[in-house]
Formats: sequence, structure tokens, C-alpha cells
Amino acid sequence: MSQQATSWQAIVLGILISIAVIVGFNSYVIINPGEAGVLSILGKAQDGALLEGLHLKPPLVSKVDIYDVTVQKFEVPAQSSTKDLQQLSASFAINFRLDASQVVDIRRKQGTLQNIVSKIVAPQTQESFKIAAARRTVEEAITKRDELKQDFDIALSDRLQKYGILVLDTSVVDLTFSAEFSHAVEEKQIAEQRAQRAVYIAQEAEQEAEANINRAKGQAEAQRLLRETLTVELLQKQAIDKWDGHFPQVLGGNGALPFINLDLAKKNTPATR
Repeated sequence: MSQQATSWQAIVLGILISIAVIVGFNSYVIINPGEAGVLSILGKAQDGALLEGLHLKPPLVSKVDIYDVTVQKFEVPAQSSTKDLQQLSASFAINFRLDASQVVDIRRKQGTLQNIVSKIVAPQTQESFKIAAARRTVEEAITKRDELKQDFDIALSDRLQKYGILVLDTSVVDLTFSAEFSHAVEEKQIAEQRAQRAVYIAQEAEQEAEANINRAKGQAEAQRLLRETLTVELLQKQAIDKWDGHFPQVLGGNGALPFINLDLAKKNTPATR
């Protein structure tokens, strides 16, 4: 009989030790760096976030939800109409993290991280992009892309901060336009290229005309100088230098030898007696 009692006592003692161990392990929680916890007792979230370190909690009736408060990255698509009513589509890579001091409120209102992305981050990204795109035309969205992103960042940060979400950085992964606008841009580029070609041809023709005028002026000036330097004496000298010493068989109509000024020759010839 004593042996049976001793056996039951050992069993009860083992059960009590097991319960004590279970209770002991359920009476505290360790929060690691980059995490924040929310303590719930009987299903009710308690105020005050549990930050990294060791925290005591009521065993068996409590639960701790752990949130990752390190940087999260998600790619979110968005669409909007521009100021000139053109359709604009974009995809944003958003880096954010949860505010550790507000995880209790996040637990009460949003729940899990998946809910935060789908119910908060994605819709607010869409609305922020609408605000930024509506302030400019589609061409300005292209030429002033940095300003578009800046307006988007400001709008998104203001909207998400209310939910305990801190935006660290965003980047435009893709920015696309409607097929009609793409075709219009292509036609505009072709027209601009044709206009530039026409201007080039006109400038080339103008330069050629100016060159022709300068050449004509140069030829006229050369002819003028030639007329001033070609005197009768010079022409006669050039003719005499080229004469082969034979007189022509036929004299000129006035009876003078070619290339010889007879009047000048008479003046230089002594008078005959």
C-alpha cells in the first residue's frame, strides 16, 4: 500500500513540476533587436509596446504578438490621370518600417504586417500618386520626374505617418504612358526632326549664297585691279616679248605693224632730210 502511495506521489510531483516548468516558460518573453511586442491578456491588447529585452507576462492567459520593426520593402503599382487628362501608370518600390512605439495601436487597428501592406500602404500609395500626378501634365511628369517623386514622397509620408508607418525611401521602378500618348510623342519627335532638318537646309543654302556673293565680289575686285594695272605700254611690252621676229605678211587696216605703236615709233625716229 505504501508503495502504491509513493508511486502516486511521484506522479503528482512530476505533474506539478511539469506545470511549474510550463508556467515558468510562459511567464516571460524575450524581444530581440529589430522587434517590438504587443501583450494581450485574455484577448485584450495592453498599452505599452514591449521593446527588446526580457519581459514578464501572466502565464497561460496572455499572448505576445511580435512585429518586425526593421526596414520592409514592397513594390506597389499605381495609376492616375495627369493634369491634361492623360493616363499615367507607375510602380513604386517603398522602403518603410513600423514605428516601434505605436505597434500597440497598429495591432488594434491593422493587425498583421500583410494587412498593413494590403489595406494601408497600397491604397495610400495610389492616393499619393494621384495627388502628385494631377499637379502636372504628362510631359512635365517626364521632364520633371524628380519633382513628381518629391511630391509623391511628401504625400505618402504624411498619409502613412498617421498609421505608425515611417517611409524611409521610395523609387520609381517603372513609369508608363498610354499608347495614344506614346504615339503622339513619336509623331512630335518626327516633326521636330523634320523642322530641324529644314532649318539646317535653309542655313546651308544661306551660307552657300553668301559664299557665292563673296566669290563674285572677289572676282570683280580682281578684274578691277587687272584693268588698272594693264596699261597700253605693258600690253605692247608683253606682245614684243612674245614676238618671234617675223613680220606678218598682211598689215593692219591702218598700215601699222601689229603690236607696234607706229605713232610712238615716229616720235622716236630722227627726221629725214
